[in-house]
Amino acid sequence: MSSKELYVARGTTADGNYALDIDPERAGWAYCSLRIVELEPGGTHTFTTGDSEWIVLPLQGGCTVRTADGTSDAEFQLLGRDNVFASVSDFAYAPRDARVQIASGAGGRFALAGAKCERQLPARYGPAPEVPVEERGSGTQLRHVRNFASADAFDCDKLIAVEVITPGGNWSSYPPHKHDEHRPGVEAELEEIYYFEIDGPNGFGYQRVSPSREGGSDVLAEVRSGDAVLVPDGWHGPSVAQPGHDMYYLNVMAGPGETREWRICFHPEHTEGYR
Repeated sequence: MSSKELYVARGTTADGNYALDIDPERAGWAYCSLRIVELEPGGTHTFTTGDSEWIVLPLQGGCTVRTADGTSDAEFQLLGRDNVFASVSDFAYAPRDARVQIASGAGGRFALAGAKCERQLPARYGPAPEVPVEERGSGTQLRHVRNFASADAFDCDKLIAVEVITPGGNWSSYPPHKHDEHRPGVEAELEEIYYFEIDGPNGFGYQRVSPSREGGSDVLAEVRSGDAVLVPDGWHGPSVAQPGHDMYYLNVMAGPGETREWRICFHPEHTEGYR
């Protein structure tokens, strides 16, 4: 996959339903998907989950999520948030083989993070107060991680998803790390999507992905709000935020492992003296 294909500029995958639409076919892999839905006040969007599980995550605004999977119906009121920098958000989980409707009285933007899966789990609500938030790193490597659907925080079949806020001028996804091999107890094989938003007008950041094997993924992209970077393999990081402009990214991950887990390997040339 070329560096041009790994960097997905805002609008390049937009269609009548989605401002961003990345599925396994588009990405050239097997599991991860990410869609961004923008609704006008009073707007609705309906989709079928197919062979994937999905999380509806408000980026801006709130919504009602209704699911029907043939055996049960569910409805969740998501309060959402003003924007991704304001706070964590509540969210809703929709199982595979279901029909989902998103309705927003005031309008808003909503991320649909998905992964092909095998089990049909029940539809559920994820309350914002229960989202674990951690500070990772220190100094100019400090960032705030919102583990709303991490492997140990919320039950999914394959999907792992977290949010990261990187203060302006800081580096995150550092040291560079990878998760492109199955090594039991050491490293899990996971595809990954980074979706970015930058605080303030004209803000930008940089995302690096470097090869972990001959011919592997290699990209250095300037990223702005609405852009995405695909990570099928390779060392990813750092993610660099422009001074004065905080950086947000949503990480969506999934892989073939029988156990849903996030195990990573740090780049050996960048770990000395870091901790």
